[in-house]
Amino acid sequence: MVSTHPTGVQHSGSQYLPQRRDINANPSPNQELLPLTARVHNHDSLEIAGCDVTTLVEQFGSPLYILDEETLRSACQQYRDAFKQHYKGESQVLYASKAWNCLAVCAIAASEGLGIDVVSGGELYTALQAGVSPNKIYLHGNNKSREELVLAIESGVTIVADNWYELRTLVEIAGEQGSRGAGGAREVNSPSSSPSPLPIRIMLRLTPGIECHTHEYIRTGHLDSKFGFDPNDLGEVFTFVSQQPTLNCVGVHAHIGSQIFERQPHQDLAAVMVQWLRDAGKYGLNITELNVGGGLGIKYTESDDPPSIEEWVKAICEVVQEACAVENLPLPKLLSEPGRSLIATACVTAYTIGSSKVIPEIRTYVAIDGGMSDNPRPITYQSVYRAVVANKMSYPLTQTVTIAGKHCESGDILIKNALLPKTEPGDILVVMGTGAYNYSMASNYNRLPRPAAVVVANGEANLFLQRETYQDLIRQDSLPERLKI
Repeated sequence: MVSTHPTGVQHSGSQYLPQRRDINANPSPNQELLPLTARVHNHDSLEIAGCDVTTLVEQFGSPLYILDEETLRSACQQYRDAFKQHYKGESQVLYASKAWNCLAVCAIAASEGLGIDVVSGGELYTALQAGVSPNKIYLHGNNKSREELVLAIESGVTIVADNWYELRTLVEIAGEQGSRGAGGAREVNSPSSSPSPLPIRIMLRLTPGIECHTHEYIRTGHLDSKFGFDPNDLGEVFTFVSQQPTLNCVGVHAHIGSQIFERQPHQDLAAVMVQWLRDAGKYGLNITELNVGGGLGIKYTESDDPPSIEEWVKAICEVVQEACAVENLPLPKLLSEPGRSLIATACVTAYTIGSSKVIPEIRTYVAIDGGMSDNPRPITYQSVYRAVVANKMSYPLTQTVTIAGKHCESGDILIKNALLPKTEPGDILVVMGTGAYNYSMASNYNRLPRPAAVVVANGEANLFLQRETYQDLIRQDSLPERLKI
């Protein structure tokens, strides 16, 4: 509920704090604006997991990503437990790590029993170095390089084949490895002395032709998509794979997009995919896994109303089970790969406010020490965020301002028309819901070093991504001798 002064003026203390809807149930993190542990201390100070945000900035600098471990673990547990409760067969939740792939996040997800969905050799290498079991890693991507495929094969992970080029390349690699004999894994970037056992474990990504209401750039299930085999080629694909002894096709995969609030598209997807399982049997393929992707949305603003994690999972499970019963099929191992709904709400970004500019009767700009280099989503997707001033949580909301980044780019606007208390240089602005596609899409635009990240739990903060330095920025530079001054 929005808190007010006696005059009726809104203030920022409680309107964004987590709201417990049922005293006997854990709140679904994707339905909250701030992390689950967010509290206001001494009326004015925002705390997360018992750590004062302003103090964290004093200790670690800004901009600063602050990851609440409890919120991330709660989301992992809710996905895992919901599948166990509502699905009668085997299930496996995979963290779609493109949302934020680093050692610490992969390790937390894996410790909660989740596997990891990766989309590049770098993400794969990170997951392996975090200690994730290869049999719980699935490699996606629409144009995997030969080197990435070899790494995946020799690491023993499952490869989600996206197109004909990839299938044929896998058969070629398998033939080359088979001619040298079976063996074990190797270190990445080192010569392979002993190839991995064959056949190669794969899944097939198919385009379901299902539309959903989300941003065009993050909609992947419709037919006009760069991802996946066309469903009209289904028979040809199944025939080819069934004739390749070096390929072990264990499942089918589809994904319809991201930041989705509707349940019906995912239910439609699940029903279509069960039909694919049925058809695979006609070609002699023993498909045992079905991956329905992810895409559940989160609450970025007060008007956003996504279903809870359990509601989404329950809807998927019911449709798969009903469709399998109709087709007289055994229940497959059911996989899903949430990303944003696992980690976005668990993180906030803290900035230090600097300059301001008042344009009478038009706009007031308030500038922060970060922007599009640490959060490119507003300029890329026109994404909308909410913010509070961490050291003025009880102050009345008296200003409507535009939060501007510090980059030399007119479009570097983080939030338009933000309702804030009167701000001053040195105040700490906290932007919510920044755990997904913020650090992972961060850049060094204008040669800004990438921010640090801390994970907070039980009043303790631990650095898990160090702040880049100016020296880091030129680490890969090379100045040819003839250009030296």
